[in-house]
Amino acid sequence: MRGLGIDLGTANTVVGTPEEGVVLNEPSFMLVRTKEPHRALAIGHDARSLVGRTPIGITQVRPMHNGVIVDLETARTFVSAVIKRASPHRPYGVRPKGVIAVPAGATPLERRALLEVGHEAGLRKVGLIPEPVAGALGCGINPLEPRAHLVVDIGGGTSEVTAICFGGILSHRSCRLAGDELTHALYQYLRAEHNIIVGELTAERAKVGAPDTEDGQSLVVEGRDAVTGRARLVTLETEEVVDALRPTMSGIVQTLTECLEDLPAQAIGDVMAEGVLAIGGGSMLRGVSEMLEQAFGFPVKTAERPLTCVAEGATACLEHPEVVAAYSN
Repeated sequence: MRGLGIDLGTANTVVGTPEEGVVLNEPSFMLVRTKEPHRALAIGHDARSLVGRTPIGITQVRPMHNGVIVDLETARTFVSAVIKRASPHRPYGVRPKGVIAVPAGATPLERRALLEVGHEAGLRKVGLIPEPVAGALGCGINPLEPRAHLVVDIGGGTSEVTAICFGGILSHRSCRLAGDELTHALYQYLRAEHNIIVGELTAERAKVGAPDTEDGQSLVVEGRDAVTGRARLVTLETEEVVDALRPTMSGIVQTLTECLEDLPAQAIGDVMAEGVLAIGGGSMLRGVSEMLEQAFGFPVKTAERPLTCVAEGATACLEHPEVVAAYSN
C-alpha cells in the first residue's frame, strides 16, 4: 500500500488509496463507553444509526467540529479506527503514508493538531492539503497551472470559497454556516410551522432527500406532535423544504461572495471561462447552483462526485507530492 488519502470531514470521513480508489465513505461518528472514552465501540454508519437512541453508559461523539479537531484523544481513537477499517490487510507493523485534507482557513494550531493525530493514529508520514485544492485535483484540475480556479466547498461544518492559482491561494473566505446549520434550520421550521418535533436523522434525511425528489412530489417525515406528544406524520412538498433552507443558504452565499472583493482583476477572465467549481454535500441541494450563479455572476458547475472528490484529490497527492509541497506554506 502506497498510502491513504483522507478527507476527515465534520459530517463524513472518506478514505482512498491509489490502488483501489475510495475504500471508505462513512459518517464521522463514533460510539464509546462513558467509562472508556478512548476505545471505539463503533464508527461510521453503525454509530450514526444510534443517533437519538444511544443506550445508557454509551456516548456518541463527533471527532470533528467545523472541519477541525475538537479533542485530540477522541480524534486519535477515531482516526486509528478509520485507518484500521480502510486497510484491513495491511501487514502488522507497517505504517502507511497519509495525506489529510484540511480546511483552507484552518489555523496553524489546528493544522498541527491534525498532523499530531495522524502520526499517533498510525500514519508514517503525514501531509496536509487544503480541501479546495484537493477537491479541484480530484475533479481533474491541475492546481499548479498558471490559471485561476474558484472552488466553493459547502461541507458539514464549514463553507469555504477559495481562489487558487500556480500553487498558491489568491483569495479565501469561510463561514461556520454549513450542512449542520441547514439541518437545524429544517428542524426549527418543522417545529414552528407544523408543530412537530423530529429527530436529527429525520431532518437530515428530509434535507438530503429533497434534491432527489421531482417537482410536485412530496416527502413524509415522522416525529412527535409538539402539543399532544403523540406520534404524527407530516407531508412536505419539495419546494417547502427548499424554502425552509433558503434563508440559511442565503447567509452562506452572502459570506462567500465577499471573496470576490479580494480576487485579482486578471483572474476574473479565468473564472468566467472555467466557471466556479462547487463541491461538498451542500452543493447537491436543490437551487444551490442557481443561488451561487446569481451571487457570484459566474457559471457554476457541480462536481461529478462532490462527496468524495476531496479524498480522491488527497489520494492523488500521494503520487504528486509537489502539490502538497506547494500548498503547505
